[in-house]
Amino acid sequence: MARRNDHTREELVELTLTTVKDYLSENSYHTLSLRKIATLIGYVPSTLVNVFGSYNLLLLHAVARTLDELSQEAKAVVEEANNAEDALYALASCYHDFAKKYPYRWQLIFEHNMNGDTLPEWQSQRIDGMTGMLESLLSVYKPEKSHSEVLRASRVLWAGVHGITLLSVDDKFFASEPVDGDELIKDLISKYLQSW
Repeated sequence: MARRNDHTREELVELTLTTVKDYLSENSYHTLSLRKIATLIGYVPSTLVNVFGSYNLLLLHAVARTLDELSQEAKAVVEEANNAEDALYALASCYHDFAKKYPYRWQLIFEHNMNGDTLPEWQSQRIDGMTGMLESLLSVYKPEKSHSEVLRASRVLWAGVHGITLLSVDDKFFASEPVDGDELIKDLISKYLQSW
C-alpha cells in the first residue's frame, strides 16, 4: 500500500482521476466505489477523502474532466463550421458522438447527484460554458430573437438532442430496423429551426 508521501497532492489527484477515467472506459460508475478506486491506485480510502473531501466530490472532479474534454471537442467542431446553422448541427453531432464513444463517462455526467450539497462554482461554470455555446450559436443564427426566446430554444434543442442521444447510447429505440441517432438529431434540429 502506498504511503501518502509517495505522491504529491497534485500527482495523487491526477493518478486518481486518470484511474477513474480508465475504469469508466469499460465499466459503469455503478460498479465503482471509493474502496475500489483506492485499491486500484494502492492507497487507502481515507487518503482519497482527505484529498477530494468526499467520494461524491471525487466523482464530480471526474465529471469535470469529462465535461472539459467534451467542451474542447465541441469548440473545435463549432470553429470549423461555415455558419451558425452548420455549427448547430456539428455541436449536436459532437454531443451524440462523444456519448456513443464514452458511454460510461457520459452517463456519470447526468446521473451524478450532489445529494443536497451545493454544486461548486467551478462545476457551474463548466455547465454554463456548454449551454452558453448553444445559446450563442442560436443568437447568431437568429439575432432578432430575444434572450428569453434564445434561452427557451436552447433548452428545447438540448433536451431533444439529449433524449435522442440517451436512447441511442442505450440502444432503446425499439425499432424493427436500425435507427441512426445522428439522423434523428438532424431531423429534430432542421424541423425546429424551420418553425422557430
